[in-house]
Amino acid sequence: MAAGIARHGRMKIAYEVEGPADGVPLLLIMGLGLSELFWPEGFRESLVERGFRVARFDNRDVGASTHLTELGLPSPLVLVGGHWWGYALPDMADDAVAVLDALGWPSAHVAGVSLGGMIAQTMACRHPARVRSLTSISSTPYTRIGRPYPWIAGVLAMPPARDREAAARQMARVFRVIGSPGYPRDDEWIREAARRGFDRGHDPNGVRRQLAAILSAPDRRPELRQLRKPTLVVHGEVDPLVRIAGGRATAQAVPDARLVTYPGMGHDLPGPLHPAIADEITYLATKAGQSA
Repeated sequence: MAAGIARHGRMKIAYEVEGPADGVPLLLIMGLGLSELFWPEGFRESLVERGFRVARFDNRDVGASTHLTELGLPSPLVLVGGHWWGYALPDMADDAVAVLDALGWPSAHVAGVSLGGMIAQTMACRHPARVRSLTSISSTPYTRIGRPYPWIAGVLAMPPARDREAAARQMARVFRVIGSPGYPRDDEWIREAARRGFDRGHDPNGVRRQLAAILSAPDRRPELRQLRKPTLVVHGEVDPLVRIAGGRATAQAVPDARLVTYPGMGHDLPGPLHPAIADEITYLATKAGQSA
């Protein structure tokens, strides 16, 4: 495994890459407020075993990537002229392209989960030449589609953790609520990823800025309808955070997209499904290669 830093303007984006040097390039994009550490090792291993060269990175405002407060910008979000101060999903999609540039990849297969799926959708529409195929996992083309159940809000509105152990407890609680009821959950892995993520870069204001980018994003379906890329949409049938309507709407928007849903899957990547999802991404990549 090798680590590096990509640069996009004043942003430094921390990334890691693993797998065979001559493997098929695949970029993974993580969700809201989570560092690259939350891509399960078993899932990454399944992809590497199938011949992918797998890259993952910390989105801006998370982990070891640049946090806007480091640039001397104000930390709270403010509403100015009806718009949230901060940045938008296209800025985050351009960060992902900067990672491809740093790796020397003219293009790659791109897979994102939750917010990462929104970034991946934006990247495919904004930079189609850089995206060989699109995999959108547990995501939506518009925040008004697949809205979370109301009872989720109380869990997500917990006060910021003050130390790594509090972060571990909170993350375990979150995944007990949003995770997959039909599959075993590795609570100790979740807690350890949260501890390491806290050490890597804890920034509640950064999470709020990412959330503002989600909430301010327009409906992507008009752009997705113009997309001509092999597309896979993966969604849990009991996802309480981004309900399955979000996945269905994504698949309906992209011409010839393949929708794969899993009973018992919530808003996470349960271990028993790693091989199956990796197989779906491999099939998509093969399809993309045949159509190139």
